[in-house]
This record gives sequence, C-alpha cells and structure tokens, in this order.
Amino acid sequence: MRPRPRDIVLSLLVLLLGALSWLWLTMLSPFTYDRPAHLPEVDEGPHAVFVYGTLRLAPVRWLVMGRAGETEPAVLAGFRRDGLDLVEAPGERTAGELVIVSAEELEQLDRYERLGIRYQRVPLQLADGRTAWVYRRLNDAEAPAGEGAGG
Repeated sequence: MRPRPRDIVLSLLVLLLGALSWLWLTMLSPFTYDRPAHLPEVDEGPHAVFVYGTLRLAPVRWLVMGRAGETEPAVLAGFRRDGLDLVEAPGERTAGELVIVSAEELEQLDRYERLGIRYQRVPLQLADGRTAWVYRRLNDAEAPAGEGAGG
C-alpha cells in the first residue's frame, strides 16, 4: 500500500515540528539552562558583542534575541578560529561582526551560549580599539563535570 501525499506531508510537518521543538528546548528554552550562581549579574546595556560563529547569521540572532539587530563588520586581532572557539594566535585575525544588545538580549545570548557551562564571556579589544564581549569555550578544567570543551 502506497502512502498518500497527504500522509507524507503530514509526516514531514510532524518531523519539522519535532526538530524545531528540540532546537528550542536545547538552545533557547529557559527550562534547560540555569545561570550558574557564581556569574555576576548583567549590567544595564547597551553591550557590544563580537560574534564569529552561528550568531553571525541574522536568523539565528532573531531566534535567540527576538530580533536580528544591526551588525557591522569587525575584526579581532591576535586570535584565530579553532572549531567552536577562538585561540590566541599572534599575527592572525578573526573576522566577525559587532552587534549592540540590551542587558536582556545579552542574557538571552548567555543562555544560547550556555554561559558558565560551555562558554565564558570576556571583554576583548577589537582591531579598531573598541572593546566588546566575546564568547570563548571553557576548557575542561573550567567547565562543570561532564560539560568540557571536548564534550
């Protein structure tokens, strides 16, 4: 018995909804991230954030923050990308974008990056002299048990 086109479309919609629900739960949901108690509170904005990975994509920023935000090209000197992280590399440069966010949006970015669990947020100086927040992977010694950079 061949599946009907309606059944195929319905099955695809269920799969898509399931995938989107899983992404929301694991990346954006407040139910799967508890901000570690040792992290300082977020100061009122605006905050400049240098993004170099998935957050360079406007649809990702829109999903995370509720808006894509205006960005401008930016460069972080002395670092190179290494997978999901930046490593110090004198003489090298990492291209990215600078986005200005509110305190609430910075907290949403912290949740997306799993601040204190997978990433730390550090202030770094950009090539043009401005300072911006940059998310960097925690190493195995800094991460909570079972959440290291390799995991």
